[in-house]
Amino acid sequence: MSEERVKMRKQLGLLEGVAIILGIIFGSGIFISPKEVLEKTGSVYGALAVWAVCGVLATLGAMSYAELGTTLAQSGGDYHYINEAYGPLPAFLYLWDANLIFVPSTNAIMALTFANNLLEPIFPNCPIDMLSKKLIAAITICLLTFINAYDVKFTTRVQNVFMFTKISALVIIIIGGIVWMAQGRLDNFEDGWAGTKSSVGDWSVAFYSGIFSYSGWNYLNFMTEELRNPYVNLPRAIYISLPLVTGIYLLANLSYLAVLGPIGVRATEAIAVDFAGAALGWMRYAMPALVAAAVLGGLSVHVMTSSRMCFAGARNGHMPELLAHINLACMSPLPSLVFLMLISLVMLIPNSLTSLITYCTVVESFFTTLSCSAVLWLRYKKPDLPRPIKVSLWMPCVFVFASALLLVVPVASEPGAVMAGVLITLTGVPAYLLLVRRRDTDHPLHRLSVGFTHFCQKLFLSAVEDVEQ
Repeated sequence: MSEERVKMRKQLGLLEGVAIILGIIFGSGIFISPKEVLEKTGSVYGALAVWAVCGVLATLGAMSYAELGTTLAQSGGDYHYINEAYGPLPAFLYLWDANLIFVPSTNAIMALTFANNLLEPIFPNCPIDMLSKKLIAAITICLLTFINAYDVKFTTRVQNVFMFTKISALVIIIIGGIVWMAQGRLDNFEDGWAGTKSSVGDWSVAFYSGIFSYSGWNYLNFMTEELRNPYVNLPRAIYISLPLVTGIYLLANLSYLAVLGPIGVRATEAIAVDFAGAALGWMRYAMPALVAAAVLGGLSVHVMTSSRMCFAGARNGHMPELLAHINLACMSPLPSLVFLMLISLVMLIPNSLTSLITYCTVVESFFTTLSCSAVLWLRYKKPDLPRPIKVSLWMPCVFVFASALLLVVPVASEPGAVMAGVLITLTGVPAYLLLVRRRDTDHPLHRLSVGFTHFCQKLFLSAVEDVEQ
């Protein structure tokens, strides 16, 4: 199949680009991480410092990705940059980890978070069975996959609505906090450094929790092919989104700490809901719905953007050929969407995803650092490559150095997660050698793969024809 036939339609503008970045960043993180950041830093000012530094790091990383996204203007994001800079094996290992662990586990976590926020207000005094939450989460993943597959333009319109809903929720929190502080209730900020911890391990975990809340700043790069005028709209979307996110996160945490105080933040399991109960009066009844909408919007964006990475990998021969197909009627990568949906449903089976989250954070941070270092390596390797946007070298240097420093600490504090990450990543090496390097036309595995792909194509086309009839 020629490359021309599998290109995506350019149908996303600046507003959609901003909505995608804000939609994926404003997910569940800001409603989960404040407690962890405060616990690990030990003080009010320490927690706020972590949120500010993480915002600066995310901005520097996003600026570096703006150069990569306009220099290598293809869908696929990190996968495409690693492949271009360091070759097919590291790119395949990233794709291996992302499609089998990062993406589906994140989908499962966000879907379960949505189910919690949906069911608890409906049944406030009734314990909810885990199976019920999983069923709601599974239905949510399937529904969002269908919407993303049906119409990309409709999906982006829905995400625009979610974006404004999420911003509204956070603005309500910020206004509530400002009104609270304007009344002179500033006791929680007196001696704000009191209790600050000195453990490097604790601070590294705090930074990881903060970075988790900012994660998603690079996801628009997965959809560069679908951006109209990407050389203009990609950097503009970043310039608008990241400072806005950093400011909102700092103000939201100020509000949390002003109203609930350090003790209240550490004790809460639903920080936005508890904040609303203490500061917003009758509006507290709307907060669970707004949080659920925020998580649902983040999940929708994650489903959309991650499918493009899978699609790009299949187009380069690093995934089954079937996943490189698109639905011409809807111009969406339907096979990739369905594939990731099925893996995400499998990830709903375990009752605890804590170890998986820890593993994902460490390994995904490693690949993000590797991707950003591609700016430096390509400047050396391909100095004459056209670069519509060329950032100052100190930006990727600072980001890579800080990220690499954060990666060293878990080796001592979380050796189990690091070892699991290394081992699972290395299992991709024999898979690469067996399924990618040996794809000559005479190899039995290649013939089997091609035959299976053609069978799936016929089955898929037959199903589409039945639905249309």
